[in-house]
Amino acid sequence: MTEGLLGFAAMFVLMALRVPIAVAMGLVGLAGLGLMRSWPAAMSAAGGEFVDIGSYTLSVVPLFVLMGNFVTRAGMSRDLYQAAYALIGHKRGGLAMSTIAACAGFGAICGSSIATTATMARVAMPEMARYNYAPSFAAGSVCAGATLGILIPPSVILVIYGIMTEQSIGALFAAGVLPGLLATGFYLAASWWTTRRHPEWGPPGEKASWPERRAALARIWGVLLLFALVMGGMYGGFFTPTEAAGVGAMGGFLFAWARRALTLKVLNEVLVSSARTSAMLFTIVIGASLFASFLNFTDMPGALRDFVTSFDAHPVVVIVAICLVYVVLGTAMESLSMMLLTVPIFFPLVTALGFDPIWFGIIVVCVIEISLITPPVGMNIFVLSSVVPGIPTVAIWRGVMPFIGADILRMAVLIAFPAISLWLPKTLGL
Repeated sequence: MTEGLLGFAAMFVLMALRVPIAVAMGLVGLAGLGLMRSWPAAMSAAGGEFVDIGSYTLSVVPLFVLMGNFVTRAGMSRDLYQAAYALIGHKRGGLAMSTIAACAGFGAICGSSIATTATMARVAMPEMARYNYAPSFAAGSVCAGATLGILIPPSVILVIYGIMTEQSIGALFAAGVLPGLLATGFYLAASWWTTRRHPEWGPPGEKASWPERRAALARIWGVLLLFALVMGGMYGGFFTPTEAAGVGAMGGFLFAWARRALTLKVLNEVLVSSARTSAMLFTIVIGASLFASFLNFTDMPGALRDFVTSFDAHPVVVIVAICLVYVVLGTAMESLSMMLLTVPIFFPLVTALGFDPIWFGIIVVCVIEISLITPPVGMNIFVLSSVVPGIPTVAIWRGVMPFIGADILRMAVLIAFPAISLWLPKTLGL
């Protein structure tokens, strides 16, 4: 236990010295293994992690990243926004609600919160500015809506959680559907409540005619087809998750090509961007895996489990405490790094208390969603600031507060009623 705490202290010192978190975790993990076991064993463990990155299972990550980049270039995000705008844009706060609905749809085929933030900010922010929406409220709706990208399947975060904990990726994807819809509903309610209190923050847009609505809905057939192909093929037993990711990437390529959105230059940009994103993700995975190996050797997870059970606290109290730890860490750490760092510690404790590991995965992702919009290191906030530099960061923080409140209420519902997450996987027999 002491060695593990010293390892955490060393890692946070390196982070304070502005060492990248992946490097900090990897260095501390390597040094810890070297000192506690032997340096040849530590080097062998590091080599093994690099070899494991090339495994067939992990190839699902770059394929889903590639699919997201293709559908972004195909302009599907704008089609989703226009369809949602045609249906509810004429209501008070309707443009913000349209943004959230479009983020949910785009997240279902993109799987990346950061990519959804950057894309939807370019699509939705100019439209909301045209109707004199409060900049803070407009930015808050984009940042919050984009968090749905890591919960609604396919989700890269859920894939990595499944690989780390050896859980079914298909079951995790199914478990994320109803909580994702619930999250969308809570965000829509937060928008309604905010504009009810401050009507001037979200004036109504123009009302679309029924022919315009039908035309807008007809343009999103590609999104629906791609989602049905990937998810239906996987749950119908036609594809493994990795094969489904490959089919999705190919489908995204074909849609972008059919819409004349691909040139050799754009294709090169998509491939390079996907490679960079995948390399970043895998670098973090390698560093976190080394650090987790070191922690497991110190028996810190077992010691933590014994420490918690010695208090005879109700298991739900333990889950709430874990969620609070995630919220605190989220104010200073990036979401994927936080998950990779903490799951090896919390997962044995949670399973020992009798909780379902699929349910816990959804809880972890939901808390990570909160961290994406929590000051001062909410990644979505900084991404939007870089895309729309005219809005002060403090204003964006103010704009996301109603949505953070909605997230807290949603977390309470998911913790109180695990069946919301587990019903669909059980129904599908996963």
